[in-house]
Amino acid sequence: MLTRDQLADALGMTGQGDRAAFRQVYLATSAKLLGVCLRILADRQIAEDVLQETYLTVWRKAGSFDASRASPITWLVTIARNRAIDRLRASANFRRSTPVDDANEVVDGALLPSETVERDDEARRLHGCLDQLDDKVGGVIRTAFLEGATYDSLAVRENVPLGTMKSWIRRGLLRLRACLDQ
Repeated sequence: MLTRDQLADALGMTGQGDRAAFRQVYLATSAKLLGVCLRILADRQIAEDVLQETYLTVWRKAGSFDASRASPITWLVTIARNRAIDRLRASANFRRSTPVDDANEVVDGALLPSETVERDDEARRLHGCLDQLDDKVGGVIRTAFLEGATYDSLAVRENVPLGTMKSWIRRGLLRLRACLDQ
């Protein structure tokens, strides 16, 4: 592992075309830079490709590295991070996503608070009116309309003829309407 000063010197020599110095930079930093790329891209193959692009950039721009402005590892991580983000932005998944600026145009399907209060009030009224019905009639109406049971299955369950079940529900619904209209 190279010290900060040794890495800075190796980068300076890389900027002058020294391949041995470039190899030292690569051996000392490739694991860390691959980790940066993997964290951003979450795909090893793509991260390895971006790492290669990173070192091509390092080879071309090492001469512009200034140790007084940044540490060598910060400079290298910045290049890797920027390359990874560029690759992420260029990917099909990123391009298919909706820009944040378009969020104002996304319709919120949730009820407004006033609609929620109104719905809750209506549900309270409905259950109050159902409670005023005979227990058997209120029970079969709840089962038929809230649970989706058929008249046939209710008639079997209550052990009554189908016509009787239809009459119970019809009379119960008429009483419900009268109660809700008040």
